[in-house]
Amino acid sequence: MKIINGGITKVKGIKGQGVHAGFKKEKLDFTIIYSERVCNAAGVFTKNKAAAAPVIIDREFLSDGKAQAIVCNSGFANACTGNEGIKDALFTAEYTSEKLGIKKENCLIFSTGVIGIPIPMKIMESAIDKTVPLLDTSDEASENIANAILTTDLVKKEVTIENDGYIISGITKGSGMIHPNMATMLCFIFTDADIPSNILKDALKVSVNKSFNRISVDGDTSTNDSVVILANGLSNVKIDTIEKHKSFCEALDFVCIELAKKIARDGEGATKLIECECIGAKSQDDADCISKSIISSSLVKSAIFGEDPNWGRIVAAAGYSGAEMELDKIEVYLGDLRIVNKGKSAGIPKEESRKELQKDYVKIKIIMNLGEYSSKSWGCDLSYDYVKINAQYHT
Repeated sequence: MKIINGGITKVKGIKGQGVHAGFKKEKLDFTIIYSERVCNAAGVFTKNKAAAAPVIIDREFLSDGKAQAIVCNSGFANACTGNEGIKDALFTAEYTSEKLGIKKENCLIFSTGVIGIPIPMKIMESAIDKTVPLLDTSDEASENIANAILTTDLVKKEVTIENDGYIISGITKGSGMIHPNMATMLCFIFTDADIPSNILKDALKVSVNKSFNRISVDGDTSTNDSVVILANGLSNVKIDTIEKHKSFCEALDFVCIELAKKIARDGEGATKLIECECIGAKSQDDADCISKSIISSSLVKSAIFGEDPNWGRIVAAAGYSGAEMELDKIEVYLGDLRIVNKGKSAGIPKEESRKELQKDYVKIKIIMNLGEYSSKSWGCDLSYDYVKINAQYHT
């Protein structure tokens, strides 16, 4: 496995473009990504019962495990927009598919932005007209694509790797409304490996549970959360043995985890990335619950922002997670510094432990000493700027 420079268009047969269409005042806000061959495809979507129109449409379109293009606008979520929202999403798929010469059902639609406001469809139509002739395989096109899907994000988020003769490349957006069980995020992954859609679906589900379902910024789960993967097979590398399948899954896990960490680090107003590793839990569910509970705790996140080594908040978050726990067996580390031993203070001076919280990447490790299961989750600190950003988001 090797990380390479570049983005989505490094995958064979993939071209696209990101443009400023007018959904937002100035920034790039619309993208189309297209594969020259129909892809095997799979998706994982939000569990929010107020699912946006594009999520409803994409679930239906992906029922046959096929896709060929992605269309995404930023600025309007097309969520809580009733039947008109469904019609608008379907029109977007139909109009784009006509311009690309593909089946409507193979054109996946995504939207991100403010909830409850109908998409301005005149802008959508002109955006499609503008973008289709500009589809390109250049690095500039890749960069435009990655930037066009952002909302409150401060940086683009992409990872591209070469593995066993094929490429996997992913882009994502997400900065707020981020919480386990998906987040206010979109993630588009492309590969030129040749892999059946049923195996792709299983691999994606496992990877999402290891990555995007283990990040939290603020405890909110959005209406538009979507992760999709498209495989066009143009590398002619078939994933047809146990060894190749294992290698593909490891590569996909790497891409998803790296993208998830980029989301956590770019959390709205964040100054630090937090990693929590739970070791020695009684079950896998317990390990997952504990690591997620700690990185989701507003008190833990606030303490880390203030560089306050208040380890009691870490132990408390583990205690209310619902997982099995014996207090007198717990150890807690900040980096390599053990601050809790057998459920009590290890006597480390505050100034020494505070140094671990002054780092950009804060690592918490909690050892339960009850079993052999472990889990990692990622989050960010909770700063003053988070409130400012979200107090003014709609206006």
